[in-house]
Amino acid sequence: MHISVGTFNVNNLFSRFNFELKAEVEKLPEGKVPFTKIRQIVDDVGAEMVQYEGWALKRKDPKERRIIADRIKTMDLDVIALQEVEDIETLRYFTHTELNNLYPYAMLIEGNDPRLIDVAVLSKLPIGQATTWQTAAEPTAPKDRIFSRDLLQVEILNNEHKPLLTLFATHLKSHYVPFTEDQEEGAKQANERRRLQAETAALIIEKTMRPDSRFIVLGDMNDGPDSAFLRPLLDNVDLQLVNGLANAKETRAAPKTNAPIPTSTWTHRFKPTGKPAHYELFDHIWLSPSLAPKLKAAYIDRRTKMGGDGSDHDPAWVELDV
Repeated sequence: MHISVGTFNVNNLFSRFNFELKAEVEKLPEGKVPFTKIRQIVDDVGAEMVQYEGWALKRKDPKERRIIADRIKTMDLDVIALQEVEDIETLRYFTHTELNNLYPYAMLIEGNDPRLIDVAVLSKLPIGQATTWQTAAEPTAPKDRIFSRDLLQVEILNNEHKPLLTLFATHLKSHYVPFTEDQEEGAKQANERRRLQAETAALIIEKTMRPDSRFIVLGDMNDGPDSAFLRPLLDNVDLQLVNGLANAKETRAAPKTNAPIPTSTWTHRFKPTGKPAHYELFDHIWLSPSLAPKLKAAYIDRRTKMGGDGSDHDPAWVELDV
């Protein structure tokens, strides 16, 4: 059986109240209402879906939403893990209205991020058991959760509803440090948090998977494959994960730049002011030893603009014969 599995940080797929609004309800602009309730019937499950539109809502720019949707439809993957999704209703609405119901199965469990951005999975194949590991706690501080967002464990089934493989989708701690904080100390703490998350993910996967299990660890890990802070997971001798994107091909050439790009296997670009741009493989797909021999090809959907097409990340995927 052929299956394609990918990952994409869709960059703030929001649908939320705009708390920055200064207008009071009594002073609404003439002819406008804050919310308009939209009811739609989701044909494949026969369910009613409620979504809101209106000037009082803050959503991802419609043009960028369409670009994201077009990229996802063009890739046409069987399974795709997403990062930075608001909630399950936003995901379902996006799938229904922007993706033309390409994915009948969706999974999102609210995680820990204070910005309310979550990890999600869309699938053409049935989804079986799903487990959130968001409550994993620090050993020395049981009230403090380790994962910034989540480690979402999702079982993918074949069309006969038999287990096919397991995904461990995640979004590890970013490098961002608020400008009001000490940058050096903040970066140190962020790196340590990412290292602890990688270590915890490794322990969880060891505990839940057998040596011959077919599983994939994927998502936005906010560090390259050679990072010391990801080593507890990627170099774990018991897991023996294999980098599915090591030889990934670009779907198109990267946009032209003044300076040569040092690598073709990158999914994230960051340009510090007055300094050269950094090109990193932040978005990972790692295969279990039993799945690694099934790898047939890997791709990165290259952006057409250096600033990004709808996101500051480029999606990546692997093709497997299982």
